[in-house]
Amino acid sequence: MEVRPDIFLIIFGAALVTFLPRVLPLMLLSRIAIPEWGMRWLSYVPIAVMAALVAQELFIEGGKFAALSTNVELIAALPTFWVAVKTRSLLGTVVTGVVSLMLLRLLF
Repeated sequence: MEVRPDIFLIIFGAALVTFLPRVLPLMLLSRIAIPEWGMRWLSYVPIAVMAALVAQELFIEGGKFAALSTNVELIAALPTFWVAVKTRSLLGTVVTGVVSLMLLRLLF
């Protein structure tokens, strides 16, 4: 199989663009001692990203705020959130969310 130079350059460029943003911060930050306040601040990044993703799925539909009365995903999120807070179990949270949404879609 022959590899055309333009296809090779596209693949190499895509690999470089994917590789550099992941490796450069790792290389730079491994040599620097991050202060305690910085580490505390960084510990909130995953929570903030997850909250933004979940909020967008629950509250926005078609680029606009979803109506709360017809939003079955939001209604299913309530028992799911409760189970997540009470049990701290990922499996329990996922199962509760899936079952809640399945039952709500079955009923409505």
